[in-house]
Amino acid sequence: MAAAAAATAAAKGNGGGGGRAGAGDASGTRKKKGPGPLATAYLVIYNVVMTAGWLVIAVGLVRAYLAKGSYHSLYYSIEKPLKFFQTGALLEVGIVPSSVVLTSFQVMSRVFLIWAVTHSVKEVQSEDSVLLFVIAWTITEIIRYSFYTFSLLNHLPYLIKWARYTLFIVLYPMGVSGELLTIYAALPFVRQAGLYSISLPNKYNFSFDYYAFLILIMISYIPIFPQLYFHMIHQRRKILSHTEEHKKFE
Repeated sequence: MAAAAAATAAAKGNGGGGGRAGAGDASGTRKKKGPGPLATAYLVIYNVVMTAGWLVIAVGLVRAYLAKGSYHSLYYSIEKPLKFFQTGALLEVGIVPSSVVLTSFQVMSRVFLIWAVTHSVKEVQSEDSVLLFVIAWTITEIIRYSFYTFSLLNHLPYLIKWARYTLFIVLYPMGVSGELLTIYAALPFVRQAGLYSISLPNKYNFSFDYYAFLILIMISYIPIFPQLYFHMIHQRRKILSHTEEHKKFE
């Protein structure tokens, strides 16, 4: 879900153009004003750092795989940078022209999966499903932050733009599958330990079943993911076809 939300947040923020750069967006006959010089500098630095961070994660995965000769339990080799850079994405909320709701949903859903599921339920960290969403997130974020960086600099290579609006076709279902399978794998351990659950009676007269909460989260993927995914399919047709038409007139 985090993967699909990432696409939609970007699409709503860039209108097919410069992503979080926000410069030159068309909305009818009016153009949105781009960020000022200081804001642009901050966003460039932020996106460069995040691109580098996810590259570190990618290199870490490759090095661990070559050293072990196996893809099992690779999570442990990149656990710290993954937590750091994914949690660092909280800085995006409210500072970018994308929808605050969509950006918050994208970031918080990933942070939740990292800390409230993968970190909290140690038993799932060796699951292959964790590697599935980590790989999907890593490729997606390297492309996404590169896209934003070059857009802010007004030098967006077509290859990055094409990758941004094409590779999600495989990466987002891959990421969502990994996320769902990881939550599913955590369920028996959550239930057995009563993790984060609050039972009655207590002085606040309040109860919370974390096991049931995780099931509700999994169910929420059913109506939300298809909408976000097909929205991106529509955005891909519109943006890439517009680029091709523009090339013909150059």
